[in-house]
Amino acid sequence: MSIAAPSNPKEITVRGIILGVLITLVFTAAQVYLGLKVGLTFATSIPAAVISMALLSAFKDATIQENNIVQTIASAAGTLASVIFVLPGLLMIGWWAKVPFWPTFGACAIGGVLGVMYTMPLRRALVSQSDLPYPEGVAAAEVLKVGMASRAGAAEGKAGLWAVIWGSVASAAFAAFAAVKLMAGEVAIYFRTGSGATGIGASSSLALIGAGHLMGITVGIAMLAGLVIAWGIMVPLMTSLSPAAAGVDASAHALGIWSKEVRMMGAGVIGMAAIITLAGLAKPIFGGLKSAMESARKAKLNGGVLDRTEQDLPIFVVGLVTLLSMVPAGWLLASFLQGGPLASLAFPLVAVGIGYILIAGMFAAAVCGYMAGLIGSSNSPVSGIAILTILGAALSVGMVGRSIMGPEVAQALIAYALFVTTVVLAVAVIGNDNLQDLKTGQLVDATPWKQQVGLLIGVVAGSCVVPPVLELLNHANGFVGAPNLNSISDQPLAAPQALLISTLAKGVIGGQLRWDLLGYGALVGLALVAINFALKKSSNGKYSLPPLGVGLAIYLPSAVITPVCIGAVAGYLFDRAMEHKVGGDTAKRLGVLVMSGFIVGESLFNVALAGLIVVSGKGEPLAIANSLSEAQAMIVALILGVAMVWGLYRWSAKSGRNVAA
Repeated sequence: MSIAAPSNPKEITVRGIILGVLITLVFTAAQVYLGLKVGLTFATSIPAAVISMALLSAFKDATIQENNIVQTIASAAGTLASVIFVLPGLLMIGWWAKVPFWPTFGACAIGGVLGVMYTMPLRRALVSQSDLPYPEGVAAAEVLKVGMASRAGAAEGKAGLWAVIWGSVASAAFAAFAAVKLMAGEVAIYFRTGSGATGIGASSSLALIGAGHLMGITVGIAMLAGLVIAWGIMVPLMTSLSPAAAGVDASAHALGIWSKEVRMMGAGVIGMAAIITLAGLAKPIFGGLKSAMESARKAKLNGGVLDRTEQDLPIFVVGLVTLLSMVPAGWLLASFLQGGPLASLAFPLVAVGIGYILIAGMFAAAVCGYMAGLIGSSNSPVSGIAILTILGAALSVGMVGRSIMGPEVAQALIAYALFVTTVVLAVAVIGNDNLQDLKTGQLVDATPWKQQVGLLIGVVAGSCVVPPVLELLNHANGFVGAPNLNSISDQPLAAPQALLISTLAKGVIGGQLRWDLLGYGALVGLALVAINFALKKSSNGKYSLPPLGVGLAIYLPSAVITPVCIGAVAGYLFDRAMEHKVGGDTAKRLGVLVMSGFIVGESLFNVALAGLIVVSGKGEPLAIANSLSEAQAMIVALILGVAMVWGLYRWSAKSGRNVAA
């Protein structure tokens, strides 16, 4: 049900744009850090909507549509930062020593603009005339409606802002404890299993607990299944087949086999799950395009004026912007090749790159947009899309450069494939976000073309933040697998997704890719798809085991996945406890905002810490000497983490009751 709106409500305003851009800047910085540390990002629409309502409530003429534009602008941060799943690969292969501003900005901005354009014609088919659930888009709309509806709504809006603040302060303080070495940064145990080895780790991170809560119990259980497959079956089995050399401990043995072999099988699981997803989406995507074209044709023939809530940017503007975007895209790709070993092949490589961005980008945007409707933008198969995109890009540019292949040429081809993939990934993730936002807009009677303009503003703002934050973290920490010649700290960020993408590009172009491991992973992926299908059918859609979630848990470190699983279970138990309680629904929403604060606070603290590392020239500028043993430091982390999560869940429950009173 949409809420009544004036015929021409206040939507795009100067104050709304400024507020949306400021939230985008903060959230993008947080997302870049989180993605580089753990390989996951989160949706920013709901916390942005709450912050917007709390601040704009000072103005009596603020409307729900104006708040919706603010969250639309800010939502770009939650998605555009996903380009860091690819970009650090250029540092890892030694092509870049520093992150240049303009090429990075250009790849993000051009890809983001195309993502909006490509998914605009799909709005009627996939949003207006679709029964897709859009879980995050509907949740954001509900938050906006509740916050604008009444005095109780205003009280919840203020409580929501405090939830984000308290969550941010708690997680920043928790991260600070680790930075000053008063607690362990990771709780882990590794042990022998006969001639093999295995173990489990959990990062001391409230941000990951928050990510688990936001992802929900279904994805949490899928990731738990992935943990069991990876560390309970694959690692013990494969370490026993490759016994450790003398003097190698259980931890080095298990992690070595996992990083070289098991995670590549995880990539195969993700890739297969993504391919099957793509195959299943062909029909609805083509149906959506056909419906959009028919709607445009009917409107033109009838000469009627469309209702405000059905007005998109005109289709000729979409086509014109798409074509005009190819000019800076071509210039960007040509300048990337200029003066390098591929200069003689610049024309065919730029042509291949433009064609790939046009076609693969369109496909990726449509698929991600559909998946946002199906399972939400946070759970959309971005990892799978990135894997398929880099494989396609590496094969395409590798064929063009085969005639002059050599070591320098191979490195340049890998770099070019990564750069093209960055643009396509930006197209995909913004396409994903556009349809999610348009669903929220439909439910609050927003004007589609104004939302699309808002998202374009968010794309440009987010594109300005990605390069400097990425370079700051590169200079302070560096990345695993990169030369890190200019990095100050000796604790590089894992950047797990970028490591995988660059490994795949090197393997395809250099011919050393472990196709056997990818193949084994693909077979596991097929089995998981079958299990998921059977589970859904037998439970009438009530239960599922998303194969992408399982694949991610096999691929990402256990230190990342374990706290995500804990967060998912904790969130499920909290939501169950709040059922049928006074203010229970409000408490659940406040819990979501606390968890969003966990992510923002920890990430921003670590970005600030990176700045301190650069300014001080010290790898651990906050560390203080103490007599804590490793076991004691782990116990401190455990007790403090449990106390903070439990305390803020209690605060959410109490605040929910107070708002309802």
